Amino acid sequence: MGPVAHGGHCIARTDAGQVLFVRHTLPGERVVARVTEGDEGDRFLRADAVEILSASKDRIEAPCPFAGPGRCGGCDWQHAKPGAQRRMKGEVIAEQLQRLAGLTPEDIGWDGTVMPAEGDELPAGQVPQWRTRVQYAVDADGHAGLRRHRSHDVEPIDHCMIAAEGVSELGIEKRDWSGMAGVEAIAATGSQDRQVILTPRPGGRLPIVELDRPVSVMRVGEKDGGVHRVHGRPFVRERADGRTHRVGSGGFWQVHPKAADTLVTAVMQGLLPRKGEMALDLYCGVGLFAGALADRLGDKGAVLGIESGKRAVEDARHNLADFDRVRIEQGKVESVLPRTGITEVDLIVLDPPRAGAGRQTVAHLASLGARRIAYVACDPAALARDLGYFREGGYRVRMLRAFDLFPMTHHVECVAVLEPAAKGA
Repeated sequence: MGPVAHGGHCIARTDAGQVLFVRHTLPGERVVARVTEGDEGDRFLRADAVEILSASKDRIEAPCPFAGPGRCGGCDWQHAKPGAQRRMKGEVIAEQLQRLAGLTPEDIGWDGTVMPAEGDELPAGQVPQWRTRVQYAVDADGHAGLRRHRSHDVEPIDHCMIAAEGVSELGIEKRDWSGMAGVEAIAATGSQDRQVILTPRPGGRLPIVELDRPVSVMRVGEKDGGVHRVHGRPFVRERADGRTHRVGSGGFWQVHPKAADTLVTAVMQGLLPRKGEMALDLYCGVGLFAGALADRLGDKGAVLGIESGKRAVEDARHNLADFDRVRIEQGKVESVLPRTGITEVDLIVLDPPRAGAGRQTVAHLASLGARRIAYVACDPAALARDLGYFREGGYRVRMLRAFDLFPMTHHVECVAVLEPAAKGA
């Protein structure tokens, strides 16, 4: 088996030159693989390792009984030691940076390390309970489970090993969810707030929700797709950087309980904000980084946040109401930022969606002359592409840090700090 690749699989090749993306294996192993997607004449195929002929020293018995070929698709690396998982994630980051941006670890001040979150340094065979938001699918019999890999099929489960304790204690898997297509469970960090969001099947009636802990209940509207209150608070309270943040209607918040604080610390250490500076927080969500910046920039500093989600903007304005010099605008970054008339700033934070910011937005940001830019990324490929665009705009990567905020999966979070290339020359 060849090297690990972006997406939770390893690379192999057939005698005919076809490329196989093989899950449930590790680099260096010999396996029997079963093709799961693709035809005989296709250049690329997907496959599962169904028999291990020669095992890697990094292989362990998957602790989760629902992991394995054709089973739950929530985790990619249950069969790998924790240190090996982080090493493979580092290899993927390095490969993407080299291939898409022509950058080596030395170019960006990174030693190749992917750091575990605090409390996740567990021995092989133990699984951190980190996922504070779990989206369960419901099968035709009303059983809650998780989707199989690249499938709409449901794998019924009685317990998710990576679910945070606050999610597990609700007992979602023990209940009958007939009439529902999905149930999302949320256990806030730093408060006892618990919430479930129900997605009914067409014509399905909401059940009486009686779980093992008090929860607020929301539902996804059949016609508008919006999230509506059934009973209880329409938001949860999350805690990070010494502040409480209201997050409504199942809005975005980092899933790992240590993620928000970890990322704020990395971003602020990279930017080193100074009193009185002007900063942008792009794709700002409910205002996590905007609040951290405002705290550090003082009464004469200013922060502009831009976010496309209407409810997230409402929450951000609520969360940051005590800062007179913070403004939150609603809309897409590429549309709103040019309309602001801003021609220069001191600092920029951007935390774009998985697809990245894109060439046009990066070019605009590079024209603003910020002394430092912090880019928070959940996808190494999008990060690498955008770092290439920043280099075209006259910026270089001063440092990169990588964090394993999604243990057992192939996902990884990065923080890249950029500065004008002339400064680093």
